[in-house]
Amino acid sequence: MTGPPDPADVDEAVYDVVEAIPPGRVSTYGAIGRLVGVGPRRVARALSGGGAAVPWHRVVRADGTAAEPVRVRQLELLAAEGVPLRGPRVDLAAVGWPDADH
Repeated sequence: MTGPPDPADVDEAVYDVVEAIPPGRVSTYGAIGRLVGVGPRRVARALSGGGAAVPWHRVVRADGTAAEPVRVRQLELLAAEGVPLRGPRVDLAAVGWPDADH
């Protein structure tokens, strides 16, 4: 019988998926979680705990907004990649990866 996955393995799986997001595209915590097999909060925890080496800024909330602690920097990085914004939200219908997350 197998137990829960090792937290380090989950973190690495999250990082691998985030690394695959192409420049100018954006995914959500939920979409990443579905690909890895964990919930969106676990994805956020992995990125906040050690995701600085991956393009963490390409992961946003399901409504296209950035998390408050990193909002300004995240929106700057996304704008620099040409990601379209509608006010404070990423246009997920235009740049969602692997597809639009509704």
